[in-house]
Amino acid sequence: HVLHMINRFSNVPEKFKHTNPMKDKFYPTYEYHEAWHHHMKVVSTHIEYLFSRGTVLYQILENSQVVYYPEESVPEIKFRFDMSPMSVNLTKEGRRWYEYLTSLLAIIGGTYTTLGLINATLLRIFKPKKI
Repeated sequence: HVLHMINRFSNVPEKFKHTNPMKDKFYPTYEYHEAWHHHMKVVSTHIEYLFSRGTVLYQILENSQVVYYPEESVPEIKFRFDMSPMSVNLTKEGRRWYEYLTSLLAIIGGTYTTLGLINATLLRIFKPKKI
């Protein structure tokens, strides 16, 4: 039986623990001629806030599987990194006061219109019939 554990990758800073999904996981094999293959998609994330310098992180999406080898082959653990051509850009932008005012007026107008439709429908349904 063979067991391996991944403590950390040297390219992932320790303070970004969420970017290393393999940290402290065990990968055992129970039979001969088995080995783990780890495929990792690396996605760059650019974070920019209003008054700070941009920060670049690398998030890792991990997929691991056991591979069975023929008897004449020597099993080996493989790590395959795939750099994603896409990146995530996070920015924080403030809202102007008139955007809040427009949203508030839209909510008030929508409520007024909806209540008017409900009122007209109820009046039509429960209107007393003339004989």
